[in-house]
This record gives sequence, structure tokens and C-alpha cells, in this order.
Amino acid sequence: MNPLVLALVLAQTPAQLRPLFAPLPPQFETKDNALTPERVALGRMLYFDKRLSKNHDVACNSCHLLDRYGVDGEPVSTGHKKQKGGRNAPTVYNAGAHLAQFWDGRAPTLEEQAKGPILNPLEMALPTAEAAVKVIASVPGYLPLFQKAFPGEASPITYDNIAKAIGAFERTLSTPSRFDRWVKGDDAALTKDELDGLETFAAVGCAGCHQGAAVGGTMYQKLGLVAPVPNLADKGRFDVTKAQADLNVFKVPSLRNIARTAPYLHDGSLKSLDEVIVFMGKHQLGRALEPLQVRKIATFLQALTGDLPKDVAPPKLPPSGKATPKPDPS
Repeated sequence: MNPLVLALVLAQTPAQLRPLFAPLPPQFETKDNALTPERVALGRMLYFDKRLSKNHDVACNSCHLLDRYGVDGEPVSTGHKKQKGGRNAPTVYNAGAHLAQFWDGRAPTLEEQAKGPILNPLEMALPTAEAAVKVIASVPGYLPLFQKAFPGEASPITYDNIAKAIGAFERTLSTPSRFDRWVKGDDAALTKDELDGLETFAAVGCAGCHQGAAVGGTMYQKLGLVAPVPNLADKGRFDVTKAQADLNVFKVPSLRNIARTAPYLHDGSLKSLDEVIVFMGKHQLGRALEPLQVRKIATFLQALTGDLPKDVAPPKLPPSGKATPKPDPS
């Protein structure tokens, strides 16, 4: 039996549930993208730079606001020409702990995910990767920053490097909480009520999918696993794989900071934490959760609210050059 499943089955006390989880690392390392200070600082600038959108009015931070726990608080986000996206924008915090990116997992890494919104006609709407490179190369102050972030490259301003820099920055967005101290062995880090909530969370079956460092984000699951969700139009991962087994399958979301990242589900249709707990109990677990159970689980989930980085304000960006394209509202 899987060790994590065994821990869930055998657990008699909250402490015995610790093997289901892991503490968040300070940053989410990868062998394919060096998280140097220069690369992270450049990525932070690009994350906030609206010039990477066609009309210079949308940046990564427009939908994933760092001072609002990485979300915009809307069911779906607003992009180019006030167009609405098709899915809820998930938090960028702790996304480096996920097995893949986007609700349907179509991007294997943060770096690949960063390439998508810039060229999406509903979001930032630049026509091509070459157009993105042209914009950044036209800003005189960016070249020395790219040279420092990608030393030894003759032409460091590339679309891959734009995405690598943004990905490097996003890999530093870790939000540890008191829960991490508890995972590491500090029994006093959580209150009795929070530990009672954890026990309920595990006992009803939530931890079967929500585990690991991000308390989720490590697997895919069918929405409506036990009780079908009425009028579920989004085909989820099926649109990526075309496999019938992936119909209405989505990446299991992380529960880190879940109390601060409403609304919920892939379509942002559920507004409150209690509402989504009841929904998941019914459709994923086949349980009609009692009000006391819901309250206990919500109390535990509150303990997953972590500490934001010290500086979430926009950085000073290098000024545009004479060749920098003008905003295009078309």
C-alpha cells in the first residue's frame, strides 16, 4: 500500500497524519532554470510589465495579484478588450509545488505556463513570440538585465528567456504558515480546534487528494467523481489528451491559502469556503457533511493561510524606448 494511504488509514492522532504532508521549501528549485538573484529580479519586473500585452494594460499581476494571495477575486479574469477568460485564475503562490500548470495540466512547468497568457488573444493578446521579444528588446534598460540573468548568451532576449525569468521569480513565491511548523514536528503550532479540523479533513477523505507540500496540486481527479456535477460543460483535461478517461478531469488544486483565494472551482462558481467544502463532500466523496464537520474542516483550512513575501509592490520598470510599440486597443 502507498505509504501516504497507509498513514491515512492507520492514523489515530493528528500527529500520525504528518506523513501525508511536507513543509513548503523556501523556493521551488528546478535543474532546468537557475534561480539566481539576477534572474529572479528580472522575472519580477516582467511579471509586472504591462507592455507584454497588446494594449499595455494587462500583466501577469493583473490576474494573479501578489498582494491578494495571487488571485484577482473574480470568477474569471478580464483580459484584452475586457474579454473574459473561460476559467478561474488560480493562485500563483506555491504553484512550483504542482505536478503541472493550468487547470487541465497542459503546461508541464511554470516556465511553459508563462508563455501562454502573453499570446492568448483573450488575455495579453500579443500576436507572436517574436512580437514579445521585439517589445522587450525595444526597452533599453532590459538588455543589461538579461545579460546579467543569462550570462554568456550572445542574444539573451528570447521568448524562452522571458518565460524562464518569469518562472524563476514565480518559483520564489512560497507562503509557509504555522502548518509547516506543525508538519516539522511542532505540536503547539496548531490549536486544538485546528487539529480537530485536520482529523475531520482526513477522516472524511479530503486528504486522499489533498496532500503533499501544497496540500493538493499533485494529481488529477474527475470533478463529480462520486456524484455527477449538473451541467458541467468544461471537459477539463480531455481537451488536452482527447482521452475519454480525462473527460471532466482537472488538476486537484492546492489548499494553501484557500481561505483567501475565493471564488472556487475551475469556473469560480462557488463563493464561500463552507460552500465548496459541502460541494466537494457531496460530489467527490459522496458525503452529506454535517454543519459541525464543515466548520471543523474550515477551521483547519484557515491554518493553511501563509505569510506573503515582504515586498509584493510593483518594482520600478525600465522606461520605454523610441522603438517601443505603442498600446494597441484593437
